[in-house]
Amino acid sequence: MNVALTNKIILSVIIFFSSLAALPAALANQSSLLINTWDTLSNNVSQTWNEPQHYDLYVPAITWHARFAYDKEKTDRYNERPWGIGFGQTRWDENGNWHGLYLMAFKDSYNKWEPIGGYGWEKIWRPLADDNFHLGLGYTLGATARDNWKYIPVPVILPLASVGYGPATFQMTYIPGTYNNGNVYFAWLRFQF
Repeated sequence: MNVALTNKIILSVIIFFSSLAALPAALANQSSLLINTWDTLSNNVSQTWNEPQHYDLYVPAITWHARFAYDKEKTDRYNERPWGIGFGQTRWDENGNWHGLYLMAFKDSYNKWEPIGGYGWEKIWRPLADDNFHLGLGYTLGATARDNWKYIPVPVILPLASVGYGPATFQMTYIPGTYNNGNVYFAWLRFQF
């Protein structure tokens, strides 16, 4: 075997075992990140539960099935008027960001009742001189249950976006999916009182 090839093999082995030696530290960093994320989330949920600043009325407004992801005969049958109602509580943090706990029920695509509840967070921007106007981007974590799934609770992690003025906010999410499944835009009005 030539010397150059032997040196490359030895160097590769050294790099491989050096990577393995660094693995516990990398895993510890990931573990620490997960623990910190969980602590932040649980503290925010707990604080929002224990220290609400406002209560909210949720009014489902629209469900839209992305036409590019569905057969027309399916979308023709689906309900896109999600009648329902929900209630929640809001906390605004020291950075002006929104934290909310909510429970909502609405008519799903099959016109059956679907409950959803959870925690939501949005980073809020106030781009105009008028502080009442606000935009938000964030996420929600929670659970839902559907008739076509025999009302077995299913966890959800979804994006959130909003535009609002004063106590009224138009909030929305997008449920990703595959062809003829998911790919739904869902929006509601949230009134703070």
